[in-house]
Amino acid sequence: MKFLQVDTIEEAREKLLKSALGWLPKVETVPLEDASGRVLAKEVAATEDLPHFRRSTVDGFAVQAKDTAAAGESIPTFLDIVGAVEMGKTANFEIKSGQCAEIPTGGMVPLGADAVVMVEYCELFGDDGVAIYKSCAHGSHVVQIGDDMKAGTLLMPVGRCLTPQDIGTLAVAGVGEVAVFARPSICFISTGDELLSPHTSPLENGKIRETNSLSLSALARKLGFNVEKTMTLPDDENTIKQAIIQSMEKYDIVAITGGSSQGKKDMTAEILDAVSGGGVFTHGIAIKPGKPTILGVDKPSQTLLVGLPGHPVSSMTVFELIFGWLWRRLMGVPEGFPIVAKLTDNVPGSAGKLTFYACKLSLDADGYKACPIFSKSGLISSLSAADGYFLIAQDTEGLRKNDTVHVHLY
Repeated sequence: MKFLQVDTIEEAREKLLKSALGWLPKVETVPLEDASGRVLAKEVAATEDLPHFRRSTVDGFAVQAKDTAAAGESIPTFLDIVGAVEMGKTANFEIKSGQCAEIPTGGMVPLGADAVVMVEYCELFGDDGVAIYKSCAHGSHVVQIGDDMKAGTLLMPVGRCLTPQDIGTLAVAGVGEVAVFARPSICFISTGDELLSPHTSPLENGKIRETNSLSLSALARKLGFNVEKTMTLPDDENTIKQAIIQSMEKYDIVAITGGSSQGKKDMTAEILDAVSGGGVFTHGIAIKPGKPTILGVDKPSQTLLVGLPGHPVSSMTVFELIFGWLWRRLMGVPEGFPIVAKLTDNVPGSAGKLTFYACKLSLDADGYKACPIFSKSGLISSLSAADGYFLIAQDTEGLRKNDTVHVHLY
């Protein structure tokens, strides 16, 4: 039997990154309304001061703050109303000492005024006067020119994953479209004579429902990939080979699940190496679960090739840790902040392997607790029960109850 010559996860990642550099990621321009969740490929700077006029943050009266200095509930200050500001129009008059003007929220503060008194502290007096019952400071309830953003200010850097709040900010800045990283296209090929449609019921003995394509597709979309095609094939070398060759002409990544270890029908590594002209560079990663992972590249078609373990937990773990990492690194997206938690149980490591544990989180007066989910790699329900995962370094024998771990949320 030929034994796997494993890479560390760091070695596998760097080989994959080196293979992808130069042709991934691609860039495209999209309308702002379609940009939420996309990652910026070009920084965006403000082209003007915003707001570009002084405006009120409340309904009330625009005043000179000094005129209200003595105002109080028992002895108000009386000012003359000399105008009213209309929304969306220029306030083309000036406030002098002893005067004020009605103003709505968002209205333009007239020249001469330097503050706004809230309408709750004002009372109309006669036909053209108002009593002010509260003093205000210079600048009260006024947004100054450029308070929101100054011309030339960097609004969003490259690698920013745009949030709904970002979309609003860019819209205010007059940005109608943005350059973003195009989502890599991916095809998932599930292999195995035992696989049936997920809708099959009841199952025959020896058969299982094919679920990897569904779970991996959902994960890939969440991570920012475009899943263009999925297919399920029997363990026939020629059929699998032809499907891979055809897929390499269309997609950035071709991923095969099953057939990656050392069993009798485990021929994925040989097939991938053959169709890529010797492009396989990793066959085995020092990670548990997920050791029998294959990575390669077909340089002529610029396609990344991956053979994932057939067990659902293993395949999803590897895709998250390898391709999630790859895509974030290519786009310059920072890694998310993990939750710091204390273990509720002892957990063993695995000699020479980075060990993955799914876990549930709870919160008490002492902080977060991570409860490991002890399960085999073929039992996908363990992931459904989990809030996230933590890793044990490959040179660590294990961790004890109350040790601190960093939990990465799903």
